[in-house]
Order: sequence, then C-alpha cells, then structure tokens
Amino acid sequence: MALQCGIVGLPNVGKSTLFNCLSNAKAQAANFPFCTIEPNVGVITVPDERLTKLAEIDKPQRVIPTTVEIVDIAGLVKGASKGEGLGNKFLANIRETDAILHVLRCFDDENVVHVDGSVNPVRDKEIIDFELQLKDLDTVDRQLTKVQKQAQTGGDKQAKRLYDILLQYKTALEQGKSARTVKLDNKDDRKLAADLFLLTDKPVLYVCNVDEKSAVTGNAYVDQVREAIKEEGADLLVVAAKIESEISELDTYEERQMFLEEIGLQESGVVRLIKSAYHLLDLQTYFTTGADESRAWTFTRGSKAPQCAGIIHTDFERGFIRAEVIKYTDYVRLGSEAACREAGKIGVEGREYVVQDGDILHFRFNV
Repeated sequence: MALQCGIVGLPNVGKSTLFNCLSNAKAQAANFPFCTIEPNVGVITVPDERLTKLAEIDKPQRVIPTTVEIVDIAGLVKGASKGEGLGNKFLANIRETDAILHVLRCFDDENVVHVDGSVNPVRDKEIIDFELQLKDLDTVDRQLTKVQKQAQTGGDKQAKRLYDILLQYKTALEQGKSARTVKLDNKDDRKLAADLFLLTDKPVLYVCNVDEKSAVTGNAYVDQVREAIKEEGADLLVVAAKIESEISELDTYEERQMFLEEIGLQESGVVRLIKSAYHLLDLQTYFTTGADESRAWTFTRGSKAPQCAGIIHTDFERGFIRAEVIKYTDYVRLGSEAACREAGKIGVEGREYVVQDGDILHFRFNV
C-alpha cells in the first residue's frame, strides 16, 4: 500500500529543507513564505535492515523495498480556513494524505525570518491547529444539517449514530481540541467517522526542527511542545534538518555514519522519521524472498493472511488457500528456505492467521 505523509508547517520552519533530505525531489528552500506553491511529491524507500540481510542470503536479481510518498505542502497563514494565503490549496492537499508530519521551528537563527517575528513553536502549532479545526467544524456543521432530520424523526439508526458522533466532534472542536481527541470504541462508529475525512482526525507526528547542539537532547522549545501535546495522542520527533541536509549530501554510508556518531546519533533523523511514520499508522512489514526477488510489503498491524496476500494481487486474496510462513530469525539463522523446510521451520497457516511483523511468506492460491 502506498503510504502518503504530508509535511506541513508555517513558512520558514524548515519544511522544505526536511523534504529535500527525505527525497531526491528538490523544493525551493527560500527564505520567504510560499516558496513551495505546488505540493512537491517525493517517493522514498523505507530503510529496513532485514531486507538487506535477506538479499545477502538469497542474492536475488532484484531487491524491492517498500516506499513512502512524502508531500511537501504549501505554507500556511492565519485565515487559511477562510481561504487566506494559499489556504484552500493547502487544505485540499492535506485532506489526501494518510498522516501529517507537522514541522515546528525549535531553533533560533536571526538570519531566518520567522513569519510572526519570533520563535514560539507552541504558538505556531496552535495557528495551524486552529485553522484545521475551523475547517473541520465547518464540515461537521454541514453534515449535522444533512442528517439531523433523519436522526431525530426517522427510524434510521445509522443516521442517529452518525448524528451522535458529529455532536461529539462538534463539542471537541468548539473547545479548541482536534478531532483525534474524540475516542470512538465501536468499530462501526470509527468507520462512520473515517468517512467524514476530518483533517484533525489524521494521525500526526510533531517534528521539532532544532539546531545542531540540540539534535540529541532537544531543548527548551522541544520541552514546550512535548507539554502542549501530552493529552493529544500524538508522537514527537526531534530532528536537526540543517544537519540532515549536510548528511544527505555525503557520498557513502560510512561517511554518513561517521558524521552521525560525531554528533551522538545512531540513526539519521530521516530514518527515524520514516520509522515513526510507520508506527504512527500502525504499519508493519512482511517479506517475500528467493532467487528472483527479495521484496518488502507493507500491511496494517492485525491483518490476516488473505488480506496480506491481496496486497500482492487481488487474485491472491480471492483464491487464497494457505500461507507458508517462515520466521525471519529462523531464515537468517538457517540460511535458506530449503534449510528451514528440512528443519521443520515452515508453518502452514490458514485464513485466520494474523501476519506478524517480519514474517517471510509464500502464498498458495487458486482462481
């Protein structure tokens, strides 16, 4: 499945710099608002040491990692929900993404102008939150008008349920809270809610863009953000985008690792960001491997074998018979599928098998 994350934030917080680190596509990283007028889309591979190891074992003709689409969305100003600046374009682009990477400026630099004149990441966060919440409130009010009569006078149970859900969202949004703070325990309720496509219901990762000396430990700005989001159910990641930009221009993996070690990091911010995005959306990876191809496939945690088979091709799900499963640790330890078979380490699983992260799968099907 193609995962799409939208990078958002006020102008001049480091969005385009971070995007350039993530993708070969280059957005114009200029020191003024709206330098990224059209969304730039970059497709990046998801780093996974397990796929590298499988390729070393099987030496296939092709190695295909899974990918993430990163969309650098135009900057935002106050009044975007009413169409100010590039607001309508911004809101339309963000609606299409699976998750939001909200970049916040957490560094001081007199050479980089802040659109509001001073560095205050919590204020910046609240500006974008407010605009998205206003747009969601408009969506909720329009939906309430549509379903109110059915819910209150008719016998349509689903309309009544949707009406109740909309009222919960309306209450939260009017209190300045995002839609994601409304907890819906019922699976059917969550499905109804998902169909509303509310902007503030999307999973969000707050990316605190810091200076080099704060890349490992963070700083007071990061602490302020952490306190502000503690009840929001959102994740936070500290990244020094300027340093990441310098790292991305180094030629070899060894040079990049040496650079990281010098500043006290084990992994680059780019790698940590991609992994965090996967965690944010509850995604995991299974593998197929052999002489022809070693490949990573993304699935949602909790998916059963037929649904995972369908990610490769719909015929695999439609005609699913069984899945042959090898655990990654067994494959690496024994060194081949044949050795795993001889050792009795290949499980045969049916339709109810819940695929686990790192499983190596071979599907049997008939259509």
